[in-house]
Amino acid sequence: MGDWIDIGALAEIPLRGARTVPVVGGEEIAIFRTGDNAVFALVNRCPHKQGPLSQGIVHGHSVTCPLHNWKIALATGEAQGEDKGCTPTIPVKVDAGRVLIARMALLTTALAA
Repeated sequence: MGDWIDIGALAEIPLRGARTVPVVGGEEIAIFRTGDNAVFALVNRCPHKQGPLSQGIVHGHSVTCPLHNWKIALATGEAQGEDKGCTPTIPVKVDAGRVLIARMALLTTALAA
């Protein structure tokens, strides 16, 4: 069992878009690809009202929640501006065009759900 889980090709995630990966326990991880090809992973829920961040608008290295327009930094999960709150981040990397997420982070996320 490796430290990283291959979740698919980078090309399967649209530029300035996201896809989700289910986690045991009903949680989802949102994998984001920015316009400059940076990749980030967050638990797929806004810290405000648990909105699905994967359905938000990706701009720069942030995503705007589709429910109440909270802007979340993709690198840290922190709400921006006057809003306060944080969404857990998941370690992610790209290797040879494949997107990998940390196995331990998935287990921790599943236990917290």
